[in-house]
Amino acid sequence: MLQDSFGRRFYYLRLSITDVCNFRCNYCLPDGYKKDGQRSFLTRSEIVNLVSGFASAGTQKVRITGGEPALRKDLIDIIGDIKNIPGIQTVAMTTNGYRLGSLLQGLDDAGLDQLNVSIDSLDPQVFQTITGHDRLNEILAALQQAQMTGIKHIKVNAVLMRDLNDRELDTFLAWIKDQDLTLRFIEVMQTGDNTEFFEKRHLSGAALQVRLLEQGWQAIIRNHDAGPAVEYWHPDYQGRIGLIMPYSQDFCRSCNRLRVSAEGKVHLCLFGDHGYDIRHLIQQPEQRPQLTDFLSEVLKDKKVSHFLQQGHSGITRDLSMIGG
Repeated sequence: MLQDSFGRRFYYLRLSITDVCNFRCNYCLPDGYKKDGQRSFLTRSEIVNLVSGFASAGTQKVRITGGEPALRKDLIDIIGDIKNIPGIQTVAMTTNGYRLGSLLQGLDDAGLDQLNVSIDSLDPQVFQTITGHDRLNEILAALQQAQMTGIKHIKVNAVLMRDLNDRELDTFLAWIKDQDLTLRFIEVMQTGDNTEFFEKRHLSGAALQVRLLEQGWQAIIRNHDAGPAVEYWHPDYQGRIGLIMPYSQDFCRSCNRLRVSAEGKVHLCLFGDHGYDIRHLIQQPEQRPQLTDFLSEVLKDKKVSHFLQQGHSGITRDLSMIGG
């Protein structure tokens, strides 16, 4: 089992398969994706070798991220490959919803277990302001289709922003009353490129947490391979609420995930100072012991916290760079 010097164990891998994104979300890529040099993203065989190595060291869950993973033409093949790796119990994907409707059957057939869709507003005009795209109704329709597939767990991610979508909290709550999904509010996080936006739009989830508890929402015990959200359920609601509050005290204490970028670098933290190149260790299946030995060694460098509270965002220029 991969473990750091603070006793945290890592069951969960977030794997970016591209850093390209076609949306222009104001908290991430407000000016759109800009290519800065040649890109050589991990191949299917490299991904299989990579995930197999992680699985041999105890990783049980893999989340496919981007950029926007649906921009990879071999996305469904990649998911099928990972699903068939011994030891991997859960394959998840995070998407902005682009092409989701046309991909659903393939994703289901490939064995996708969990689907996270980013929907930052239920107001079409606000959604377009945030993302740069007038696609809300299209994405909501695809989400409804997803609920009729064999994909077991569906979540919606909404980045909580002051004076933008914070006015929609009642609308969001009413929406999940009869929706069998989890709606997760994520605090805006400061990155290298968004300091001014962060200072203007950051809103702590603490007030929302108090409100939920006052209204009878109850916390759910996290699974060992769960993501960073604290989730709540309510007897009168079919849906659940999750809060991701990276600026809260002890947020990093339960860290259970590592990240690999689309070009094959391990990142011990989303806001770390550098990545560790492992591409040379995933060219052949027989390199698996070398990979796991390397991972165990670099985990000694993992810090106790991300230090976001001190305004330190590491090398993360924007969230698409490493996979959020």
